[in-house]
Parts: sequence; structure tokens; C-alpha cells
Amino acid sequence: MIIGSDGFGFAPQADGSFTKVPQLGNVVVEDYVEIGANSTIDRATMGSTLICKGVKIDNLVQIAHNVEIGSNTVIAAQTGISGSSKVGKYVMMGGQTGVAGHLSIADGTKIGGRSGITKTIKEPNKSVNGYPAFDYTSSLRVQAATRNLPETEKRIQALEKLVAELLSERVKS
Repeated sequence: MIIGSDGFGFAPQADGSFTKVPQLGNVVVEDYVEIGANSTIDRATMGSTLICKGVKIDNLVQIAHNVEIGSNTVIAAQTGISGSSKVGKYVMMGGQTGVAGHLSIADGTKIGGRSGITKTIKEPNKSVNGYPAFDYTSSLRVQAATRNLPETEKRIQALEKLVAELLSERVKS
């Protein structure tokens, strides 16, 4: 694990190049935190990257500069949390979750594996899934419907043909 590496901060220049933004902050890791192998927690640009009490971080997790992880949150492998995001208390993040920068995730949120968090989650204790992540139950219904699309398309075409025939007969009458 690496704790306190430079955050990914670069300022674009007029000539198209990038200049590194100094990362002057630190990382605060509170009590009872577990951090898995090959995980990285970047230090803050200014201030602190904060990992609160009781957080459990699996292997291969990237936590960017100025992120705050609330107490008793669990983060599964291959998750990436972009800079300045705030993760609430008691959040459960499935593996390969991606969180865009400068977002907030409410306390008690459950995030399904391989989800992409692209906007702030304000409602506590909500379950989300998918990319972009949305309500868990709705996402399961979308997945089920997607599997049936070829058959659904055939049924719609047959119904359209039947409606056209009925309308044609009606016009003849």
C-alpha cells in the first residue's frame, strides 16, 4: 500500500503542456482502519485526505487527493474515488466502482459492483447500481428487459403488422 503519494494535479499551460500542482496536504488515517495490498491513498493538495474510524479498504483501491471516507465504510477491490469526493458513513461499495470527482455519497448508500457514480447521491440508505448508477431495483429491471429485446422487437413488429391489417380492413368497410 502507498499512503501519502502526490495527488494527480496538473495545471494546463498556454503551450498545451502541464505543470504539476504542488500537493502540500497530508493523509489522516483514524483508528481500526484496514487498507489492502496495492491500494493507494493520495495526500491532499491542501488540507487532508481523511479515512475515518473503522473503514475497510480492499486490495487495489485508489483514493485520490482531498477525498473523505466516512466511518465504517467498506470499499471492495479495484474501486477508484476521484479527487475531493466525500463518501458518507456506513457506505458499501462493490468492486470496480468508479466515483467521479467532487461528489458526495450519502450515509448508508449501497453501491453495486462495476457501478459508475457520476452525480451526488443525497438520499441516505439508497441502493444504486449500473453506469451511470441509478436505483438498484430499476437497474435490475432494465437488465432483465435488455435480455429480452430481440423477442420484444419481434412481438412489436407482429403487433404493428396486425394493427396495419385491422386499419386497412376498417378503411375498406
